[in-house]
Amino acid sequence: MARNLISSDTTIRSIKPGDPRKRLNDGEGLHLLLFVKGGAHGWRMAYTYAGRRNVLSLGTYPDTTLSGARKKADEARRLLAEGIDPSAARKQAKTANAQALEEVRRADEGLPPLGSFEEVARSWFDVQHGDWAATYADKVIRRLELYVFPYIGRRPVGEITPPELLAVLRRLEARGVVETAHRVRDTCSQVFRFAVAEGRVTSDPARDLAGALRTHQTKHIPAITDPARFGELLRAIDGYRGIPATREGLKLAALLFLRPGAELRAAEWSEFDLDAALWSVPASRMKRRKHAKENGPPHLVPLPRQAVEILRELHRLTGHQQFVFQGVRDRSKTISENTLNAALSALGFAPDEMRMHGFRAAARTMLAERLNFDDKVIEAQLAHAVPDALGRAYNRTQFFEQRRAMLQAWADYLDTLRTGAQVIPIRAA
Repeated sequence: MARNLISSDTTIRSIKPGDPRKRLNDGEGLHLLLFVKGGAHGWRMAYTYAGRRNVLSLGTYPDTTLSGARKKADEARRLLAEGIDPSAARKQAKTANAQALEEVRRADEGLPPLGSFEEVARSWFDVQHGDWAATYADKVIRRLELYVFPYIGRRPVGEITPPELLAVLRRLEARGVVETAHRVRDTCSQVFRFAVAEGRVTSDPARDLAGALRTHQTKHIPAITDPARFGELLRAIDGYRGIPATREGLKLAALLFLRPGAELRAAEWSEFDLDAALWSVPASRMKRRKHAKENGPPHLVPLPRQAVEILRELHRLTGHQQFVFQGVRDRSKTISENTLNAALSALGFAPDEMRMHGFRAAARTMLAERLNFDDKVIEAQLAHAVPDALGRAYNRTQFFEQRRAMLQAWADYLDTLRTGAQVIPIRAA
């Protein structure tokens, strides 16, 4: 087929508006459409690929000269000879160029490469963390930032192998934080499953690491569950000569066995109705999922007579302040858990024998073994989640009256332990 039918650029420049011709053919598919774009002429390349006719735009004249159009047409013909569609090749080139520019932009802004593990992990986190409490979300992303992203964060997510991920986890094992290694593996597995769902990868390499890590040995919270020794603890607390708020905080921890952080130490006077012997702990301070924190009911704590007496005494000291357990140096804060644990150590109870959280374990054990209270009532006071949806609905009653009776019985029992009376033996099953 003939080529180079247009004699020169002079021929094109001589075309005037009103010329009756619609195109100039240069041969073998290349032609110039006249006055197609704001008075400019447009180069086109007609071709057949896979039995279908197609037209490729090659620019406008005079920006693309005659020789320039012929070079583009020759390149299109070369691709056709290799079995490649020139239009598809152009689209791929534009996509690749756009991706390259995007990578440069992301690098300038400190963002991870597209398709990298970090980019996918942050996308997964953005989807998931809205349903999490802020403290939990912070822990999850912080673990990834500290222990995973520095090593495989910029690697393409689809190229990460089980041995490569295992090497990341082995670093944590070597530091002795085996539990953290397991948590990081679980998080990475969720990221890979998210990538599978989005079609970015075909499998989860973390799944193949089951059994590859050392087994985490669960350490129980140090807690005194022997009644006689617990009586010694109660007498030691009574004799504490430090800050009164610290002493009374220890007493209330024993009586009410709430979580020592956001629940007990963060208590505010506005939450108490001492005349009704009731403490309403806001849902936002409970250990719950984000939705339950924002929309759930408060945790109602019936106060035994002994707790009310302690709180009335405390009210003389901090009742004019926001917090029940007011900080000494900073009045805008509460006393710290370290302060309470340090007090336990000062009283002669080592960290491996008793810590603040141990009051919950001690009460859980002795209420069941010594006082024979129903597990459901005990769990309701501990504010533990009920495993099934039906149980959660039923538990909305919170066993309030049963808990009131239980907490009074518990407080009376602690009085007997404090005086060294004969303890109740473990009841037979």
